[in-house]
Amino acid sequence: MCPCLPRLSFVQIYSVSVCDFDCEKFLNQDENYWPLMPPLPSYGYGRERPGPRYGSLIHGQNLKDVVITGHNGTINGQGKRWWEKYKKKMLNYTRGPLVQIMWSRDIEISHVTLRDSPFWTLHPYDCQNVIIRNVTILAPSSDAPNTDGIDPDSCENMVIEDSYISVGDDAVAIKSGWDQYGIAYGRPSTNILIRNLIVRSKISAGVSIGSEMSGGVSNITVQNLLVWNSKRGIRIKTSAGRGGYVRDITYQNLTFDSVRVGIVIKTDYNEHPDEGYDPSALPVIKDISFTSIRGQGIRIPVRIYGSQEIPVRNITFKDMLVGISYKKKHIFQCSYVQGRVIGKIFPSPCDNLDIYDDKGRLVRPATARNSNDTDYDF
Repeated sequence: MCPCLPRLSFVQIYSVSVCDFDCEKFLNQDENYWPLMPPLPSYGYGRERPGPRYGSLIHGQNLKDVVITGHNGTINGQGKRWWEKYKKKMLNYTRGPLVQIMWSRDIEISHVTLRDSPFWTLHPYDCQNVIIRNVTILAPSSDAPNTDGIDPDSCENMVIEDSYISVGDDAVAIKSGWDQYGIAYGRPSTNILIRNLIVRSKISAGVSIGSEMSGGVSNITVQNLLVWNSKRGIRIKTSAGRGGYVRDITYQNLTFDSVRVGIVIKTDYNEHPDEGYDPSALPVIKDISFTSIRGQGIRIPVRIYGSQEIPVRNITFKDMLVGISYKKKHIFQCSYVQGRVIGKIFPSPCDNLDIYDDKGRLVRPATARNSNDTDYDF
């Protein structure tokens, strides 16, 4: 049992731990009482500011067999004061996640509510064999900067399932390090299954990959996902300087309800840790499939923005039917994309994609593979 403490600043998890949370945590909100930790090695000198970072409320390193659970009790990060100080540039260091577990394995987090994190909410870093299920993660939909829900970062063999997330940034964001530091650290995020989630992000996206993906991201499956009242449904974001790869990504049974842009791949997300990044370190984006996509109230169903230096290769769409809310001629937008559509989909795909029938026979080859038909008014 991890007890309720009246002026809690930090809980360190040691060795084998079972934390059963059944009460809200009342935190010391004076950052001067929070411990400082070294920058993450795959992020360089600091994610928000150079130098150390503030510790997390719940933190563990080099652990095996960790369980955090709690009869749906609440861990409240009371992040409002952190958000206000961040926006006013009053913090000296990078904010810390609410829960961070590093260099650990065999972890289960279940039946808890995590809310109002100062920064990212749940951050497994370079961990193996992680299960996150039946959790609720909450933060205001606006004015709660960078309150991602779950951020698997250089993690291997992970399941995220049966959860509800509504936050002020990405609900789930898969990462693996930032530019030259992530390339040097060299730990990919791989073999991750995300299923049976209901998510909302009015600021960002339901499920994202990147933009910090320099160690590589592969073998990701997203199934049975409902994204509602959000700016974007699915997003992959990267840029020159990242290096790494995003490959072997499978999306199945996605539902978008009142989502501004359904599917986004963006290759010019130009945010870098410092001037030392290598602009010739180009990421590889390939082997991505979308099957059984449904939705209503979508303005732009698909926007894939590859470039001459970072093309998007071998992308597949099958069984897509979404209701649109914006009467524009080109709402399936593509540039520098190679791939295919199998069977009929709605809305009609861009000219960059080959069209196959349900039996795999080519009906129409792509007519404009490298055309630029993207609209940044959204």
